[in-house]
Amino acid sequence: MKLMQKILAATGLVLAASTAHAAECLDMGGVAIPNFFSEGKGKPVVISATLMGTVTNAAGKILAQRVTETGLEMDMEHYFGRSDGGAIFTRDRGVLTEIPGKEGRYMIEITYEVQENMSRGTLEDYSGTFRSYGLVDLRDPDDLQGLVRYSGELCK
Repeated sequence: MKLMQKILAATGLVLAASTAHAAECLDMGGVAIPNFFSEGKGKPVVISATLMGTVTNAAGKILAQRVTETGLEMDMEHYFGRSDGGAIFTRDRGVLTEIPGKEGRYMIEITYEVQENMSRGTLEDYSGTFRSYGLVDLRDPDDLQGLVRYSGELCK
């Protein structure tokens, strides 16, 4: 076989192999309107949210929170769902930065990490990290409110 034919054949094999292993990715993006439900002192705060975008609903918990120099830090978990039956479970870290002059109101940033083997349906085998940012109003424990924008990419 001529040298050029060997190079072309080898290139074709490499391209075929890389195409077979190419990641299938899903853009994550939209808006969430969370509602927070306190179950009492020492118990997790439950989160329920309507979402617009890639996922349509979420439920979660604030498992722990710590006071920081600039606000709060939270350990969280979420279950996200889609109308086509797909679902993922995430473990998360939320950072709340107090807004100066606006007691009880915070800028929130959350990093969501999809947990291995915890995706179902049309989202099965997807993994990765996505993020959100927005505002939360924690002044009234009986009416905690928020609005966040989420974005990122999950792949399988």
